[in-house]
Amino acid sequence: MKKTTAIIAILSILGGALAASAGDIPLPKGYEKWAKSKARIETDKKSLFYGIHYIYVDRKALKTYKSGGVYPDGSRFVAVNYAIKEENGKKVPGKKNMIVLMQKDKKQQTTGGWQFAGFTPDGKPSGLDGKRDCFGCHEKDAKERDFIISRYADFK
Repeated sequence: MKKTTAIIAILSILGGALAASAGDIPLPKGYEKWAKSKARIETDKKSLFYGIHYIYVDRKALKTYKSGGVYPDGSRFVAVNYAIKEENGKKVPGKKNMIVLMQKDKKQQTTGGWQFAGFTPDGKPSGLDGKRDCFGCHEKDAKERDFIISRYADFK
């Protein structure tokens, strides 16, 4: 009985470690105070980022974001996506519908050294699969920029 309990405990610990490595990272507190892009509007309803979104870049990533190169481990980007709302003929942010975190983690080799995590509008994990839902576009569109699709010019 003791042996079975020990095996179950070890498997539980290993299972938790494997789940954490698959993208189970928390949404950073205070990301709204990081450098923020201007609004980007995606009108293609087939796009995962259909709507209006803003990119937030932490201090660790900002220098490389401005100059280019390989991001230091721990660099973070947060994209917040809103529905499109029309006001006086202009497209403006409506209801928040998604938050995505991209964090540099050199151990994440299958996703170019980045870890992806998705969150609901209230900050709870959404079950987003970084390899399936994110990395394909990053690999196709931004391999030469360390997989960062947005550019510092989006902040001007």
